[in-house]
Formats: sequence, C-alpha cells, structure tokens
Amino acid sequence: MAILQLHTTQHTLFTVLVFLLQFSSSLGYKFPDKYFINCGSSSDVTESGKGYVGESNPDYPATHFTNSKTESSESSVSSPLYQTARIFKNESWYEFSTETNGTYLLRLHFFAFSSSSNLSSARFNVSIPRFWLLKNFDASNGTNNSVLIKEFFMKSTASSIRITFRPLSSSFAFVNAIELFVLPLLLIANDVTGFNYNRRPLGLNYYSGLLTRVLETRHRLNVGGQPVARDHDNLLRNWITDDRYLTNPANAKNSTPYEGQIQYHVSDDSDGPNSGKFTAPSDVYGTAKEINNNTNLSNITWSLPVEKNTDHLLRLHFCDFWNQQAFLTIFNMFIYDSYFMQVNNDTIVSSQVPAPCYYDFVVTSDESGFMNISVAPIIANVSKPNAFLNGLEIMKVIESSDSVPMDLEQSNHNNLPLVLGSILGGLVMIFVVMVLLFLWPVKIRRQKRVENSNPLSILVTAGGSSHAINIRLKLPLLDLRLATNNFDANQIIGTGGFGSVYMGVLKNGLRVAVKRSESGYSGQGLSEFQTEIIVLSKIRHKHLVSLIGYCDERGEMILVYEFMEKGTLRDHLYNTNLPSLSWKQRLEICIGAARGLHYLHKGVAGGIIHRDVKSTNILLDENYEAKVADFGISRTGPVNLEPYVSTDVKGTFGYLDPEYFRLQKLTEKSDVYSFGVVLLEVLCARPAIDPSLPRELVNLAEWGLFCKNKGILDHIIDPSIKGQIDQNSLRKFSETVEKCLQEDGSDRPTMGEVLWDLEYALQLQRGANAIQREPHEDSSSSASASLQLPNVRCLPSLSTLSEVDGSSIVWGEEFDGAAISNEKS
Repeated sequence: MAILQLHTTQHTLFTVLVFLLQFSSSLGYKFPDKYFINCGSSSDVTESGKGYVGESNPDYPATHFTNSKTESSESSVSSPLYQTARIFKNESWYEFSTETNGTYLLRLHFFAFSSSSNLSSARFNVSIPRFWLLKNFDASNGTNNSVLIKEFFMKSTASSIRITFRPLSSSFAFVNAIELFVLPLLLIANDVTGFNYNRRPLGLNYYSGLLTRVLETRHRLNVGGQPVARDHDNLLRNWITDDRYLTNPANAKNSTPYEGQIQYHVSDDSDGPNSGKFTAPSDVYGTAKEINNNTNLSNITWSLPVEKNTDHLLRLHFCDFWNQQAFLTIFNMFIYDSYFMQVNNDTIVSSQVPAPCYYDFVVTSDESGFMNISVAPIIANVSKPNAFLNGLEIMKVIESSDSVPMDLEQSNHNNLPLVLGSILGGLVMIFVVMVLLFLWPVKIRRQKRVENSNPLSILVTAGGSSHAINIRLKLPLLDLRLATNNFDANQIIGTGGFGSVYMGVLKNGLRVAVKRSESGYSGQGLSEFQTEIIVLSKIRHKHLVSLIGYCDERGEMILVYEFMEKGTLRDHLYNTNLPSLSWKQRLEICIGAARGLHYLHKGVAGGIIHRDVKSTNILLDENYEAKVADFGISRTGPVNLEPYVSTDVKGTFGYLDPEYFRLQKLTEKSDVYSFGVVLLEVLCARPAIDPSLPRELVNLAEWGLFCKNKGILDHIIDPSIKGQIDQNSLRKFSETVEKCLQEDGSDRPTMGEVLWDLEYALQLQRGANAIQREPHEDSSSSASASLQLPNVRCLPSLSTLSEVDGSSIVWGEEFDGAAISNEKS
C-alpha cells in the first residue's frame, strides 16, 4: 500500500485548515439575503415571505441584455412576482457574484401570463458555463395555469456564476424571477453510493464527483402528508403529495401526523445520514406512508417518471416517530425490485427521538422511463412488522457538455488571451519538465527518509484514490489514560497479536474497549491500524462493532470501540464457565452476524470482504446481540467486473476458504466458507481446529461434513442443546452449513441467501405452524411443521439480490479482534 507522508509544517497547516473549517461550520448556516430578483420590474416585491429586488435595486446582479424588453401582466395574478417578466430577443445573461465557494441553488421562475408578446410561444435554451440547464425549453403553463419553477444545484469555485438565455430561431426567451443562493455546506455530498440498473451483474458502485455535475430537481414528495408550501420550508422548497405515484394504494395508509418536535442533528449542517434542520422540514418528517395492516403485510411501491438511461440522485427520508427509542422499526428498501437495503437505526447517533435520517443513491434509470422505489416489512424477529417512508426526492444528474457555446462577450474578448496563454503555457511546461528532471533524484532520496521517519501518515492512497483518516474521531491520549487508569493491567480484558485491550470509561461516562498496540509494533501493524480506522469510520451498522475513536499521539496506535458486555461468541461455546446459550439464542446470534456480513458485501459501495470471519470476531452486547468485529485485513470487493481479488492469503487456519488458500483468489464466498465453519462451531461447541483430537477429527469443517453425509450429525451436536433443537430446524441449519462449506466457491450461497436460510431455520424452531410453507420447500416435512417465509409481492428473495460491482477502497492487512470484551475464557 502506497503511503503519502507529509512534513511537519504541512501537517500543522492541514490541521489548522481543518480546525478553521470545523469552526466556521459550527457557526451555523444562515439563510442568505442574495440573490432573489424580480425580473422585468423596478419594484421590490415579497413572495413566500422572501423579498425579491427589482431591477433598480443596487443588489440587482450584473446583466447583459441585447434587444430586451419588459412585459407586464394585463390581468391580475395571485402573486406580484408573476406580474412582470424580462423578455430577450437575442442572447443575454445575468452574472451573479459568488462571494462564497460552495453548492448553490438556482431557481428560474416562469409564468406565461396573458400579454401582447404571447409568452407561451417562447422557445429557448438556458445555460451556465459548460452546462445546458434547459434545452428547447417550452415555458407554456400547464392545464391548471400554474407557475413553472425549474430548480438546479451547482458547485461554484469561481468568483461569479453567469446564467445565459438563448432564444431559438425566430423565437424569444423570458423569465419572471431568479433565485440564486449558497446552501449549507454538506447538504449535497460529493461521493455517494451508486446503483446502475443496466449493469450486469446488477449492483452497487461508488459514484464520485457528484458536485462536479449539475442536479435538476424532478420530484420532491412529502410522503403520507399534505403539500408543503415554500413558506413552510426553510430553503423555500415545494413538497407535493405522493398518492399519484403509488402503484398499490391499497397496501399503504397515511400515518397519524406527529405533533411533537422532530429531533434534528445538533448542527444546522449534516453530511448524513442524520438529518439537519435544512435537510427537510418537520412537516415532512412528521408524516409518513406506512403498511396497511389489512393487506397481509405486502410492500408499498412508488413509480415516478424519469428520463431513460440517465443518472438521478435519489434521496429517501425516514423518521420513526412511533417508538420511544430511536428507529425500532426495521424493514427492507428496494430500487427497481433489485437492490436491497435494510433500513434501521444503525447509523442514527442521536439519543433523542424521533431522530430523522436520509439515504442518498445515484441511480441509473432503465428503459421504462420510470423509477420504482419500494419498502417492505421484515416479519422474522420483529414483533410489529411495518415499513414506511416520510419523503422522497429525485434529481437528474446533468453532465457537462462541450456544445455549450461561450457567451458573446467572452468569445469577442477572449481570443487573444487564449493564444497568448497557449504560448506561455507551452513555455512554462518546458521549464517545469526541465526542473522535474533535475530534482527527481533529490525527491526520491528525500521520500525514502520521510517514509522512515513518520510513524503515521495522514493520507492512505490505495486503488488509485486517496482516503483521509477521519480526524473527527481522533481522541487525546490523556483522555484515554484517564479512561483506563493509565492503562492499568487490572483493566485488561483481553490480549491478541496486536496488543492488549483495556476496559475504560470516557469522560462522558461511555464504557469503551481500548485496544492498544504493543510498544514498537509497526510495519504491518500500521497499515492494519489505518485500515481499521478507514473502514469503521465509513460504515455503521447494527451488527458491526462501532469505532468510537483512535489515537496516534507519541507513536501510539490505539483504537477505541463500543464496549461489548458479553464478550466473544467463542467465550459462550466452549472452554468456559459461562452459562450455555440456548439453540434459539445461537440462531439469533448467527442471524445477527450474517446481517452484518451481508451489509459488508452488499450495502457498502464496492463491497468489503472481511477475510477473517471466526467466532472470536463475533462479539455480543448485553442483550446477546451479535456484532462482527476486526476489519484489519478486510479488502474491497473485485473491481472492473473481475470475479475475484488476487491477494496474499491471510486469515485463521480452520476458517480459511480452501479455494482462496490454494489459488489466492479472494471473493465474498471466502467469507461464506468461514461463516459456515462458525455455524458448525455454534452447533457442536468445539474449536475449528483441535490438534488434541485424532487426525480425522482435528478439522471441524471436514469432520462436520463427513458426519452430515453419513447421517450422524446429531452425534457431534453440543449435548447442552441436543434436546432443544427441532428436527426441521436442524435439517435446514445443517443444509445451510453444507452449502457454505462447498469446495467450489461458485457453489456456495451468497451471505444474503445464508441469512434467509437462517431466519427460516429460526422460524421452524419457533414452530410457526399456522403459516403454510412454500410447497417446494421442505416437502418431506409434515404439514404441522410447515412454514412459509414472508412473501414480498413483486420483489426478489434474498437469493436473487444483485452482486456488487465497483470499488472505492483497497484495505490493509490483519487485526486480532478477539479481545474487545470483559469476559475471559
């Protein structure tokens, strides 16, 4: 892994810049006064509680009008903003000074009122440099004679934004009003998860550079609520109702509106998924569409018209205001009946309720001209199944275009500078090349010295892109010394190859597990340390252990995790004095771990392969809920449609995928094999490798498959649970183990299919005999023991979920995560 080292001066400057950025952001976002202009009038007017300045106002932007005139309405309209218009017969522009770099929102207002110019006949284009905003635009009003507002999001790094109107041949252009103002810093992210329906295999990718494009709002829905007018939204947005887009209205009902206070993210600004107060208004988060319980718990689907084969930013808003704890309702979300994501409280950090959140995706539409979004309840392990949605936004992604002409003034004055610039640029390039040739050997020598001097790099470069370590997670060394009583040996709750793990209590009272490297532990450990920080700072899930922070002061490498009260799964299976887990508990723990691994494989852009799945890397909280830990040797999934990742073999003997060990080809199925070994551990309560046993019994995976094939698997089941297991549940569980442990990785199921089978085994164990099972499933069982898994109408089972394609991060090496607990073997 290549590492970019920074000099001390650069490091200090970087830290100061980050501090200033955080400081300025903490001051809060204030809705700007500029620019809101009333076109074609010299008078100031008020609309939706906001003042719009006329053309005689000193705050009016710079303009360049040729053959232009104003037009006034010959009949009264509801708003004075739409009683006048500026008309352009030739190319003309407005130029807005942008004092602040950032993301801007542009709104163009059109209302073709009755006039001598016949505004409804106007045909024109609108552009900004490098982007067409509107092409062949017809501004005629709809059948209800309504105002047209075209809304765009754009990034500005220049000193101004120029908006150019170009009439088509023999026509003209017009505009009634223009809004342009800077948005909260993190309202739109630059890098989001992408989903391409047309890609084969279907799946996720990492969509980078969103803010280098322009976004055009196409839909903004207040799901389950009333329309939200502009004066009820703190960014003057319109939200309409969703009913017209429902494909199955009988499956949905409007929730009772929430009358309390929505608990927004503490900052005005939020980079998601926690919503700040400018993300969406409380009128959106306080209403929702939910499953109609009279429809046999099917799904709710919205189908919205979009452009074909085009990228769109999809933003989904959620707020669980039914429960007293944050987001107790857990359900599935689908895009085009293909992409699956579990919506839950994994990423909600607010301790108050109801806490709103949102999810962003860039979705490439299909040939149908519609985008389908569905939510469906999860019946298994949920006492009150439900699914809901509060709000939905879709924005078309506009790519830059070389066909956008330069404005007239620019083209008339820029030819000479262009020629001179080209000549000067060529001379500068020659000079730079000569200097580089002279300095290159010096740079190499200095780089070698720097690489040997700095114990921790600020940036990790991998897979062709840089990934900054999250500075917000950095904890002072003094705080960690206080939390662990100066790393008192009595606070040690476990040890591993990386070092010791201490139980600690932070100043805010939070109990944590503090993993500290051994003194002088470097080299491979450094890359593992960085990898763990990068991975866990980018993902958060209910069944993945959470990273609280890290410390790299004075050569230390310390990782701070949430404290897991019940220790590791292995602690409760063998060589322990702890009470034995029941079969039901074991199934629930396996399901939780499978959910965490499934999220790594399918819920993260590019996918992540854990590479060291074992019983000591599955931790249990005080409620015996499982969380997967130890991401030090994790790797991103295959890229460029490659079926595997070529890499050195790392992991733990007994759990290693034999195909990966033999061919050094790593896939998600390698994790599936390791998880199959864990399932056998859970069933048999013995180690994956036990050298004290006869040779044929040493390897649990081989011995377990042998017993399964001979029909004697019940001979090696943990005696403490042997009488608890329903035979149908055992058969389903053992079949799942056998599929996971197939020699050929292509014959193994996906982790999503494993999760489905384990939930089915749990339902069989619970004896849910009232529901008729699918006729092809377990047909040899008696009818009294039959069971059908939840039926999500028109949606795929987990076995048909799409494969991930794409890559965002290349991860490092290995950690020993066995010791993030307070219980010892």
